[in-house]
Amino acid sequence: MGRVLVIVGGLLAAVALLFAAYVWVALSYSYSEGERAGYLQKFSKRGWICKTWEGEILLTSMPGAIPEKFEFTVRDDAVASQIAVAAGKRVVLHYAQHKGVPTSCFGDTQYFVESVNVQP
Repeated sequence: MGRVLVIVGGLLAAVALLFAAYVWVALSYSYSEGERAGYLQKFSKRGWICKTWEGEILLTSMPGAIPEKFEFTVRDDAVASQIAVAAGKRVVLHYAQHKGVPTSCFGDTQYFVESVNVQP
């Protein structure tokens, strides 16, 4: 009986270690990076247990066109405070896309904003 518990415990530890390694890789290496410019429409800290900063900008390509929404997540509180004061203003967001993040505790989207530039 004791040997079975040791084997099961070892398997559970191995699974937990593999999961932690996968999460680390998913958050450390980006699939793509880029910039998006638009008007900040929504920005809030939300979540039931894991609170994350989530936002939305409206991308406008030309006057009169229907704007496209770009939803994003912010993990850095310093960047979040810069974005929070820019409500309704035009911003340029530099982001990194992280595909395969396993849970929404790290963010609701796969686009993580790393810096912001508020336009005049």
